[in-house]
Amino acid sequence: MPTIIKAIIAFALSAIGLGVSQIPAPTEPVMTNQFIERYDAVGGFGQAMATIYRYVPPVTTTTPVKPVYRHGDCSWLPALAMQAGWSAEQIPQLQKYALRESGCCPNRAGGDNVDKNCNITGVSDWSHRSDSGLMQINGVHWMPTHAQYDGLICKQMAICTQEPLLDALTNLRAARLIYNQVGWSAWDICHQEKNCK
Repeated sequence: MPTIIKAIIAFALSAIGLGVSQIPAPTEPVMTNQFIERYDAVGGFGQAMATIYRYVPPVTTTTPVKPVYRHGDCSWLPALAMQAGWSAEQIPQLQKYALRESGCCPNRAGGDNVDKNCNITGVSDWSHRSDSGLMQINGVHWMPTHAQYDGLICKQMAICTQEPLLDALTNLRAARLIYNQVGWSAWDICHQEKNCK
């Protein structure tokens, strides 16, 4: 390599603080982060990078944890309900209805029997199979041809079949849409049976 090129490289290295005479032997790592290579250089670019990475948190990836559903256990519901747009004040009533309607088993269709882990074990009643999921949303709300609510969920959420409503978050969003239109009356036994005083 020509002498002039060696001189330019040596000058450039010394200008940015990486000259051989300026790099002491490190006694301890400048940074201790399992995700980032150790920077041993003191001064110059290496030191700048070490300083920067001291303040950058390690990259972590998190996979959302799917709740474990158990019949009668609604402890997972508040966080998901808030994500679906329900307010904190509405959650106690929402939990009460979810527990009564499905036992907090979101995969349950009307008449389904479930075991303690919300696994479907059979069907006890075939008369209300259109009731869907966690809040047992009735077919009057999602069937596109039903006259009473004119397919509210089908029109506004493009959910016109039962299957998507067996997902807890989707069901809570659909229930929120119904609530915004008719309040709690869709789940109120007194309103449905008209026998309460």
